[in-house]
Amino acid sequence: MAPHTAAHARHTAAPARHTAAPAPAPDRRRAWLITALIVTFMVINFADKSVLGLAAVPIMDELNLSNSTYGLISSSFYFLFSLSGLLVGFLSTSLSSRVLLFGMTLLWAVAQLPVLAVASVPTLLAGRILLGAAEGPAASMSMHALYKWFPPERRALPSALQIGGAALGTLIAAPLVTWLIEAYGWRSAYAVLAAVSAIWALVWWQAGHDGPYDHARTGTRTRTGAGTGKGDGPRLPYRRLLSTGTVLGSIASAFGAAWALSLSHAWLPAYLRTELDMSAESAATTISVISGYGLLLLLAISPVVDALKARGVSSRWSSGAAQSIAVCVAACAMAAFPFIESTGARLILIGLAFGTIAIAIPLHYMTTAEVVPTSQRGAVFGIVAGIGTLPGLVAPSLTGHLIDAGETPAHGYTAAFLTAAAVMLVAGLLALTSIRPERDAHRLGLDHRPAGGAH
Repeated sequence: MAPHTAAHARHTAAPARHTAAPAPAPDRRRAWLITALIVTFMVINFADKSVLGLAAVPIMDELNLSNSTYGLISSSFYFLFSLSGLLVGFLSTSLSSRVLLFGMTLLWAVAQLPVLAVASVPTLLAGRILLGAAEGPAASMSMHALYKWFPPERRALPSALQIGGAALGTLIAAPLVTWLIEAYGWRSAYAVLAAVSAIWALVWWQAGHDGPYDHARTGTRTRTGAGTGKGDGPRLPYRRLLSTGTVLGSIASAFGAAWALSLSHAWLPAYLRTELDMSAESAATTISVISGYGLLLLLAISPVVDALKARGVSSRWSSGAAQSIAVCVAACAMAAFPFIESTGARLILIGLAFGTIAIAIPLHYMTTAEVVPTSQRGAVFGIVAGIGTLPGLVAPSLTGHLIDAGETPAHGYTAAFLTAAAVMLVAGLLALTSIRPERDAHRLGLDHRPAGGAH
């Protein structure tokens, strides 16, 4: 009886592991529905984030703000951004992505309200601080939620689409928000974005669910966990995870990209209008074109990364080098465009400086995920995002001070862009020399996929 019982247990256990995997057709549809919702989530996220920069000129004129004060308000968005990213990253180990993303978007809606009641520096600060706290975990937690619906070898395209939502957010927000500001005043943009955030939260609460590639689903983890850690395996000390060259290099890549991104949101619209003498509509169109360029890069790079990995190219070169080189190219363009006289050439370089960094954002999550157990991925994503986005706390405010301190505003902008270029170049080179997922996964004792595995 004992042998028969043991054999029967083995027989029934195998199908249990098999049935834990998602049914192909229904789960594929659900996975892409979740992807569409998360892309929309990122569109709203970046529209919320961009509204202050797009309304910078009328707000500064109405409230008589100096460049330094406006820079402080822009940086205030990041006062709690990194801290909340860290805290929510750890909460993600015990709370579902459904609850976390729902709570975030409700706070986005609330954050737009203070300035509608009273337009002043204190209410602008309060709204931006609350919005930053609510958006700090957005990119990392939505990526974490997305990864629960796709196995590691199929994450490049969904990851690109998720980050593409950020580019799409700016692409859509720039003309739409500018139109609202010009037609109905800058407060109208805040009101519309508050309503849109609340509507998305209600839709997500009904449709958003955690996927089968979650660490809680140990049967699926057995099938797909190699290379990213086993959900039912031992947890590793965070000190070990965070000290790997891959995680440190991914943070460096994120840091360099975030410096340019924070300047893009806070100062690029004002720079185009005041230094290049563009109208509000022309500046919005330029920003949309830059965002469109970034989106095209994201959509083009994901199949290339997947193809390279399918051919056995290491992650160090397929995804590590790609993000590092993107940050370095953007840095060189950032250093060059202030000195170019030709308007056309300058705009091309501005596009390279602020659009090319889009590549780095999904790829630094991919390289991080390869050296982190799945059960700890949300927390580590939060840490990477929290540290990687620290430039937002410094860059906008520093730029405002440099503009006010410069001999002319143009000299101040040039100093700010050269500072950004230096930071980005160093960050890109550090990422290029540090990111080695296969080596670090082996040193951590994680089972890495054999040759031919995609991730």
